[in-house]
Amino acid sequence: MGCDGGTIPRRDELVRVKKKPEQKDKEAELAFRWKHCAIRQLPLQSPVVACGLGRLYSKESVIEGLLDRTMLPDTAKHIKSVKDVKDLNLTDNPAYEGPKAEKGDCYVDGGRSPYICPVIGLEMNGKYKFCFLWSCGCVMSERSLREVKTKVCHKCQQPFDETDIVIMNAEGEDLEQMEQRSAMRKLQRKAQKKRVHNVEKTEGEGSVEAGEGKSKKKIKKEESEGPTKSSQKNSAEDPAYKKSKDSYSVAKDPRATEVFKSLFTSHKSASEQTRAHWVTYNPFYN
Repeated sequence: MGCDGGTIPRRDELVRVKKKPEQKDKEAELAFRWKHCAIRQLPLQSPVVACGLGRLYSKESVIEGLLDRTMLPDTAKHIKSVKDVKDLNLTDNPAYEGPKAEKGDCYVDGGRSPYICPVIGLEMNGKYKFCFLWSCGCVMSERSLREVKTKVCHKCQQPFDETDIVIMNAEGEDLEQMEQRSAMRKLQRKAQKKRVHNVEKTEGEGSVEAGEGKSKKKIKKEESEGPTKSSQKNSAEDPAYKKSKDSYSVAKDPRATEVFKSLFTSHKSASEQTRAHWVTYNPFYN
């Protein structure tokens, strides 16, 4: 019944041992994270955005997740608004021919990436550390920033600070550092917003006070000067103003006609007549 010919069984043939749990391929997982959205787990679609922790998303997925927060996974719960993500300015890889279906009849290079570093040409496939600048959104390799030390972006020449550097798909200590930088940027944004609000408020109060002071000075000046010369001149030329004076006489008014003057007792015809004026005339007594 077997073992007759000098065969010696091995230990693994006689003793059943517990199998080791299946381990996932780290390289495949890393490549997946650099080519797929962290919300939907689907291939990245332009425009591509990233959060303060360096995770990559399709912008369409972020907007849908903000409208329905039940769609957001735990890794994206920190995204509260569109301001918490940044549009990435990626550099296309001229050697990339697009995704190909693995039919088994040809070799498919899984390390080929659609984007590269604009400075030294490294492919953004997860093998090299990449980062982007929060101030402008330009993506480049971490090696280019480390070797070519500068305070302006290599691609768009926009200035940036140390807190603007975000390591993409960060892990471990890098992830903790990205969380601290994200919190610092939020505090800076709130402080700047508060400072701008205070400046606008101060300028508004100053302009109102200046306007009130100017109007008060104008009123005081008018009160101290009294009626102006122009108002006095206009009132003197007004016929109604002249007639209101005691020294005014219709008989001496050059503008009045003789017929109009004859109606008043001041006319010379009134002094020459023998009977009473027509205004005081009474046929019973005259």
